Amino acid sequence: MKKLTYTLLFASGLVFGQFFEKDKVFTKQDTLKGSDTQFRNFWDVKKYDLSVEPDFAEKSIKGYNKISFEITKDVTDPVFQIDLQKPMKADKVEGNFPIVNYKQDDDFIFVTAKKKFKKGEKYTINITYSGKPTIAKNAPWDGGWVFTKDEKGNPWMSVADEGIGASIWLPTKDIWSDEPENGIVMKIITPTDLVGVGNGRLTDKKTEGGKTAYTWEVKNPINAYSIIPNIGKYVNFKDTFDGEKGKLDLDYWVLDYNLEKAKKQFQQVKPMLSAFEYWFGPYPFYEDSYKLVDSPYLGMEHQSNVAYGNNYQNGYRGRDLSGTGVGLKWDYIIIHESGHEWFANNITAKDQADMWIHESFTMYSEVLFVEKYMDKKSADIYAIGVRNNIENDIPIIGKYGVRNEGSGDMYPKGANMLHTIRQVINNDEKFRQILRGIGKDFYHQTVTTKQIEDYMSSKSGIDLSSIFNQYLRTVKIPTLEYSQNGESLKFRYKDVVKDLKLPLIINGDQTINPTENWQTVKLKKTTPVEFNKNYYIHYNQVQ
Repeated sequence: MKKLTYTLLFASGLVFGQFFEKDKVFTKQDTLKGSDTQFRNFWDVKKYDLSVEPDFAEKSIKGYNKISFEITKDVTDPVFQIDLQKPMKADKVEGNFPIVNYKQDDDFIFVTAKKKFKKGEKYTINITYSGKPTIAKNAPWDGGWVFTKDEKGNPWMSVADEGIGASIWLPTKDIWSDEPENGIVMKIITPTDLVGVGNGRLTDKKTEGGKTAYTWEVKNPINAYSIIPNIGKYVNFKDTFDGEKGKLDLDYWVLDYNLEKAKKQFQQVKPMLSAFEYWFGPYPFYEDSYKLVDSPYLGMEHQSNVAYGNNYQNGYRGRDLSGTGVGLKWDYIIIHESGHEWFANNITAKDQADMWIHESFTMYSEVLFVEKYMDKKSADIYAIGVRNNIENDIPIIGKYGVRNEGSGDMYPKGANMLHTIRQVINNDEKFRQILRGIGKDFYHQTVTTKQIEDYMSSKSGIDLSSIFNQYLRTVKIPTLEYSQNGESLKFRYKDVVKDLKLPLIINGDQTINPTENWQTVKLKKTTPVEFNKNYYIHYNQVQ
């Protein structure tokens, strides 16, 4: 990432994505991590049944993961690829089918089977693992485990691994396109004076031999990077939300000394849920509850286990990313990370290159929350304000098949692309129904950019493909050059993809359809033309 001023580094590098290498050369390892390889393409994960026991003093973990899967095509004597990144190691690999051998090579375990597998058959692989996992230097952005202490000196542990992958600690099929459809069961083993908090609902708690095992269950599909244990001196309080699908359980786990602050700050959860259910449809995981958990880092969208570390203040660590004042009216982490329950967790990109589907929609959810929580004028101000964080360094879409994400512009630029598309559709109710339709028609699925592009074009009745091409695949921002002479307006587009179809409404009610060629239209009045700032384009008056 190019050098930035401190302000932009804070606002962009540390908010809007991982640090990336512009000219990275990808390796065979990258392909094995990011592609549906011959070692992955014949089996589909159905469920993970796992345990994790961290050792605070040793900064190590151990456990197992029983992977239930279904064969998707006939295959003989295949090799299964299980991902587990070094220095973690597999201590034992067992299956309910004949295994010739297994070999741990770099960040992978290759399991060689001796059998003819038939499509539709179901099996399990159980991997016992241990080791000292990668320690995060700056969670959640660099990824890894966090072994720290709370303000009272108590051990506090968790992990963040969206970019680097869940296999940084857990043996999994670590590819976004294959989620365990039947969810997970996670047992977190802790010392008796600490509490283990995971995804979904707490189904069991047993104390034996100076340790306590907390068992959590998720019934819905879940992306692997959302599978997160939290261990600390937690206390719990609960609430309910009357939502579109009935009563939603709200489950809050916070450090004991944060209880009163949390009861006050988390009052923003219900307005947030109300706004997002209005725009996006029902919360996608009623069966698993909604949960906020005190985290030793800023935040992450872990499904039904949202990590919260914003110090019980509004804004982003007390700052307004839009620079307008609007962002100080609400808690950025509660709103943004919860928005991911719809975009990232309900629907997940099949490939990390399409991560904009997670971040663009979720940053736009902030705008939509402001519109519902405050007013439309404030929402527009916020959307326009966050443009100051856009760098236009590399395209938003990354490289496919190698676990590569595009520019951090997928946050503010992607949100403003959606804001621009909303102006083009020019019907807020239709736009809302498109958003709700995405959540409903792709419910609990993994998706591609093409699916989302085609869906929005189809449901809007407008070919939006050139707009997506402009903002997702180039670093150019359309510029409208214009000159006005009384009632005559002359104009054209510059810095656009071929045949960009991006009509503009001017003077409140007049539509123009700029191209790269000069055009002239007659205005209804001679006063200076009024442009709508909600379109993310530049305006340049020329002689």
